[in-house]
Amino acid sequence: MSKIERTIEYVKELAENFGAKNEDILNDYIFRNNTKDDALNQGGAFFGLISPEEEPSGPYHDFSLVIFPDKENRPWLISLVVGSLGFKNDYELAALPGVRRLYSSIVSEDGFCKTSFLDIESSLPRQLTLKIPNLEKTLKNYSKLKLACEIIWEPESEAGRKIIEGFIAAYARLRNFPRNAEQRKAVSKAIDKVTRVKDVNEEKEALSLVLKRRFVIIQGAPGTGKTRLAKIIAQKLDSEIFFTQFHAETSYSDFIYGIKPDLEAGEVAYVEQKGIFYESLKTAESNPEKNVVLIVDEINRANLSNILGPIFYLFEYQLEDNSVEIDIGGGYRINNIPSNYYVVCTMNTADRSLAVVDFALRRRFAWYTLKPHIIESSRKKEFFKEDFSKFNDIFNMYAFSEELSLQPGQAYFIAENEEEMKDRVKYELLPLIREYLAEGLLVNAKDEFTKYFYDRIDEVLFE
Repeated sequence: MSKIERTIEYVKELAENFGAKNEDILNDYIFRNNTKDDALNQGGAFFGLISPEEEPSGPYHDFSLVIFPDKENRPWLISLVVGSLGFKNDYELAALPGVRRLYSSIVSEDGFCKTSFLDIESSLPRQLTLKIPNLEKTLKNYSKLKLACEIIWEPESEAGRKIIEGFIAAYARLRNFPRNAEQRKAVSKAIDKVTRVKDVNEEKEALSLVLKRRFVIIQGAPGTGKTRLAKIIAQKLDSEIFFTQFHAETSYSDFIYGIKPDLEAGEVAYVEQKGIFYESLKTAESNPEKNVVLIVDEINRANLSNILGPIFYLFEYQLEDNSVEIDIGGGYRINNIPSNYYVVCTMNTADRSLAVVDFALRRRFAWYTLKPHIIESSRKKEFFKEDFSKFNDIFNMYAFSEELSLQPGQAYFIAENEEEMKDRVKYELLPLIREYLAEGLLVNAKDEFTKYFYDRIDEVLFE
């Protein structure tokens, strides 16, 4: 058997292992094979899986998984392709953000993924095609129809087979090939082998960022552990911690410096009010050998321009000109922030009623984003991984980029027992999703959420 014939057998075997049937009566795909010598010599050779509703030959519609081979020892290309007749049944599927997200996660620097899977008008980038000049004639006919692709430098090598397995697994998930838990596990395992999304040590990364930049905002959806991480960082810095939480009525005099009535005086009198920024900054300045961390929780709940006022200047990254003194209040003037002083803030990305963050603040602070992720259960609390994974799958598939920040974090899925978890689903998660949908968010996922809540707690989203 030739290399092409062996690879064809490998592709069919993978499809079967992932749950696909290819029989005369009931099948999940039609296998196309155009690898005769004339196609290989003239350009246009390919083989792969297309929709079972299409004809065995000729032009076709919708998604297909196609490999473009070469008869010499030169690179191949594997691609998710739209048939030359365009979309018939897969238009809505192509519009789902999660479909593109899936392929984007497995494409390396030797591949390409379009920003929109509805785009069948744009050609492949020249940076990619220059790497595979041997497939120039083939790509000329299919360039605009390739949505995601990867170069296979050697199809029978370990790396080459891993790429083929990952792309077939992604197509299997797209087409719902798996019929049981074992097949679904096999698909996930194959995708994980080639995925570029890796686990990160959030504590280590965030701490490193704070040490480098000193002024950091930790942002993320509710339940992702923003405040907890801020406190952990402060502890790891062996610092004196100052903590405050902003709200709509927080003012300059509350946070920095102001005056307030002396209610115990026998006549009208005022006393100075030193805010937490004033006190923490003084502490850092008076104790240069000691780290001081100011944690500002929910920083975007207040009017930041009014609160921070002239001190914006002090947070300039790598401030070189320290000739300008800022009057903090009460005669306390300062021209730079001590090197032992750190500010770590948190920001809830899901609260859409909050104030827009000032661009001046965005430029002066570094930003670290926390995303929902799986955690281990503890002795006292259980992490309900299945519930978390269901939410994660729904958001990953249906949420647009700006809606990903709404995904409930891992804290929502921690409970002492099954009864407490059901209460969380009923009294916390269900109302949250109702609110999102009522605001016109995540509308594509409405049916998925409806099924989840009905199956989980026998409740409906809307009466």
